[in-house]
Amino acid sequence: MNEQHEHDATPGQAPESPDTDAALLAELETLRNELDQLRATTLLERADLENQRKRVARDIEQARKFANERLLGDLLPVFDSLDAGLAAAGSEPSPLRDGLELTFKQLLKVAGDNGLSLLDPAGEVFNPEHHQAISQADAPDAAPGTVVQVFQKGYVLNGRLLRPALVVVAKHD
Repeated sequence: MNEQHEHDATPGQAPESPDTDAALLAELETLRNELDQLRATTLLERADLENQRKRVARDIEQARKFANERLLGDLLPVFDSLDAGLAAAGSEPSPLRDGLELTFKQLLKVAGDNGLSLLDPAGEVFNPEHHQAISQADAPDAAPGTVVQVFQKGYVLNGRLLRPALVVVAKHD
C-alpha cells in the first residue's frame, strides 16, 4: 500500500501538507499586500508628477505674464510726463498737442497689448486696493467716499497692481 501513495505524488514534487499550504497562502497574501502597496505608491507618484506639471505650467504662465513688469514699471514716469505735457498744452488744438496725444495713445496701446491698464478713477468710489488717498476734501456735488481729484494715475499689470492712483476723496459729512 505504501507503494500506491508514492505513485500518487507528482514526480519531482513533495507531497503537500497542511503546513506547506498555510505557508504558500501566507506568501501569497504577503505578495498581494506588496502589490497593493506598489500600486498605491505608483498612484501617489503619478499624482505628485501631475501636480508638479501643473505647478510648473502655472509658474511659466506667471513668468510670461509678468516678464515685462520691470520695463513697464520703468515706463510709468514717461506716461506721467506725457500726461503732464498734455495737461500743460491745454485743450486748444495744436500740432504739438496732437503729437503728444498721438504718442501717448500709441504708448498706451503698446503697454495695453502687454497687459498694462490705466487707473484713472476720477468720479469712482474710493477703492483702497487700487487707490491711495492723499487727502480728503469737501465736495458738495460728489458722494462721500468718491474720488474727486486724481494727482497721479495708477496702473495694473495683468490684474496685479503696479502702482496705485494717488487721489483726493470726498469727505463724509
